[in-house]
Amino acid sequence: MVRIRLSRGGHKKTPFYHIVVTDSRNARDGRFIECVGFFNPIKFRNQKELHINTKRVKYWLHRGASPSKRALKLIKNL
Repeated sequence: MVRIRLSRGGHKKTPFYHIVVTDSRNARDGRFIECVGFFNPIKFRNQKELHINTKRVKYWLHRGASPSKRALKLIKNL
């Protein structure tokens, strides 16, 4: 099953998440099909907090991908 979910990056105590399309059997930070955006919960100065390529997300949702709970919240915020 194809999922839209978050992949963690960043350093210790400074998380940074990529919003990725991946197979549900892959590891959280493992291989992915496509990166469709990012989420930075700890905004620093004038950095962007959230960026999502909505065209690609709509494409993957139309193809049957199911978003995780957190990814769905971020997509609906746009």
